[in-house]
Amino acid sequence: MLTDIVEAVDDRSARGIAAAIGRMVTAGTLATDARLPTVRALSRALGVSPTTVSEAWQTLAAVGAIEARGRLGTFVRQPVGPGGPRRYRRVTEGPGHFALDLSTGTPDPALLPDLGKVVAKVSRQSLTSSYLDQPVLPELDELLRAGWPFVPEQITVVDGAMDALDRVAQVVVRLGDRVVVEHPTFPPLLDLLEQLGAEVIGVDIDAEGMSVDGLRAALALQPSAVFLQPRAHNPTGVTMTARRRKALGALLAGSKAIIVEDDHSGDIATGRLVSFGNTMPARTVHIRSFSKSHGPDLRLAAIGGAANVVSAVANRRLLGPGWSSRILQAVLIGLLRDPATAVTLERARHEYARRQQLVVDVLGEHGVPTAPGDGINLWMRVADERSALITLAAQGIGAAPGEPFMVRPDADSLRLTVGLLDGSVPDVRATARRLAEAAGFTPSRAGQR
Repeated sequence: MLTDIVEAVDDRSARGIAAAIGRMVTAGTLATDARLPTVRALSRALGVSPTTVSEAWQTLAAVGAIEARGRLGTFVRQPVGPGGPRRYRRVTEGPGHFALDLSTGTPDPALLPDLGKVVAKVSRQSLTSSYLDQPVLPELDELLRAGWPFVPEQITVVDGAMDALDRVAQVVVRLGDRVVVEHPTFPPLLDLLEQLGAEVIGVDIDAEGMSVDGLRAALALQPSAVFLQPRAHNPTGVTMTARRRKALGALLAGSKAIIVEDDHSGDIATGRLVSFGNTMPARTVHIRSFSKSHGPDLRLAAIGGAANVVSAVANRRLLGPGWSSRILQAVLIGLLRDPATAVTLERARHEYARRQQLVVDVLGEHGVPTAPGDGINLWMRVADERSALITLAAQGIGAAPGEPFMVRPDADSLRLTVGLLDGSVPDVRATARRLAEAAGFTPSRAGQR
């Protein structure tokens, strides 16, 4: 066994050792109840310090992949996942209530469609004739397919974007798998992949999307999945261009990785949606959420694309909730067919873009270079993250720290939900000036970064 482990480890850091052993457990090379080498024996064989192996053991124990049985030694066990979502908690658990909380990542309630008439109509309907009914109402299935960015092999509906990511990840990611994500990215996704025992590879993004060179290097490590946000990326607001999609698609065509697209902003994004599903439908899973556009309490997201993944998600749900509320599905149908809702979404789209541009203009005037993104969030670089958070909090402004969004250490940043800035132009500009001051850059210093 010792020789097998040494041969499997291609990265002799603590993370690399843990990932290699995780892959061996997943592949069955290390069976449940197999006794592992001692820390000292493995450290000698790998030529690393016992501390490095101990850290790898701690990582594996955190996901429940191994357990220590006293003097008997350390044994392989069935992984059960670690504790709570630490990154997500760092974003959501601020120091208290703020007069203006820009940390939430939620849409402006005033820009959401009116549910009143639709709910009243749905309340008089009987939608479930049997527990064996299809999980997606036929009319909703038809509407979703009509608006899908490619022809999906199968579609199902779940309880929001994170539920979709969770269920898809549990199908396509196994213990020790390498998984590619954007850097920075959505903190709960990192928490989720950590709980599944995956080795996360972060690929930088620029104004057009995921880096081509970065993805090329990541694919050389043979990841099982690539998770990305094609438009209104959270936190940066970047929307992937058609040119970048083509370049990345050429690389992905030569891999076996499942592509998971999270279109969480939907109809409030101004950018054009591009998808890998047009050229790789059997390997692409597209997630479309309606929370930010139609209402967070709808708790609905659609998953469409590769039939083997989508059917696995739907089949597994039969052993749990079975289906997402058909009442909520009927509300969504009503909204998708409602002309007034279309007008509201058009207004929201333009208003969010206007608010973001106002803030970007002021930040530029004060030496904080940034580009207008898409959707409701803005990613602002700061001289010192902790200092910026404290400065804003003292003025009654909440912001999300940048560190939880990071796959690896990077420049200090904050995520700001500027879509919530609903005041007059002078009021928005005044708030933007406070943000610029908290960033801590002078024009000359900003230009040297």
